[in-house]
Amino acid sequence: MLVLVRHGEAVANAARVLLGRVDSPLTDRGRAQAAALAPALGNVGRLIASPLARARETAAALGSGLSVEVDDRWVEVDYGEYEGRPLSSVESSAWERWRSDPASPWPGGESLADVGRRVRQSCEELFALEGTGARADADVVVVSHVSPIKAAVAWALGTGDEVVWHLYLATASLTRVAWGIDAPVLRSYNETAQARTSTATSS
Repeated sequence: MLVLVRHGEAVANAARVLLGRVDSPLTDRGRAQAAALAPALGNVGRLIASPLARARETAAALGSGLSVEVDDRWVEVDYGEYEGRPLSSVESSAWERWRSDPASPWPGGESLADVGRRVRQSCEELFALEGTGARADADVVVVSHVSPIKAAVAWALGTGDEVVWHLYLATASLTRVAWGIDAPVLRSYNETAQARTSTATSS
């Protein structure tokens, strides 16, 4: 199975600014969130992470004991000129343009379609052969960011990149993709430690 982990809360997340390629460290809350994910992981055979520090720090906090493989294809979207801007300062017309056309890039950056292409390539490699990668007995864990994880979900569902605007993904959440008879199957989405605790308490 492929287990996709969104990194814990970073300083820029807490400040509600667009966070793409800038290295923003985890907050104390983010480090606690990352550590809380460990019990929800099963038998992990490979651990892959985006090259950004917040992803690598989250990967280390999972305590798998595995070496972290860095894969640039799982890096966050490049927001270009909008990097670091407060979310509230982004013009409504800009949001409308990006929502209506996944191929429209952020000025000086990349588009959601760009993210989708690189993530799909990685997913197809991980699921390529039975008994290997994400189709092996042990899980492959990838620690990444909101846009690449949503792109992976779009790949698993067989939809276009426009679906990402209809998905909410929390920091320090788990998303699981398995292999069905002949195609990927989304097993869970946006699992959080809080949701697992609530479910256990109510059952």
